Amino acid sequence: MQLDDLLQRYFATTDLSGVATDTLSAGIEHCRVDLGLEEDRGKRFALWSFLHMFGSAPDLDVAFENEEDREAARNFMDLLAASEGEA
Repeated sequence: MQLDDLLQRYFATTDLSGVATDTLSAGIEHCRVDLGLEEDRGKRFALWSFLHMFGSAPDLDVAFENEEDREAARNFMDLLAASEGEA
């Protein structure tokens, strides 16, 4: 999954600067539904990560059955937090 593809799919644009609030909310909700339906572990992780960047990801125990996936998500959150501290 490519970021530009996800942005286009859920928000109909790759430039979020002009996206209306209701369009953003609808896109996030659509992504949350897709996350709930997705069975492929890699795609689930990509969708969860995408939602996390918008502050809308479900809790790890809800999103991931597998402990390895939850640990990968924790590592992702730690990496993002560390990169934000460097900015």
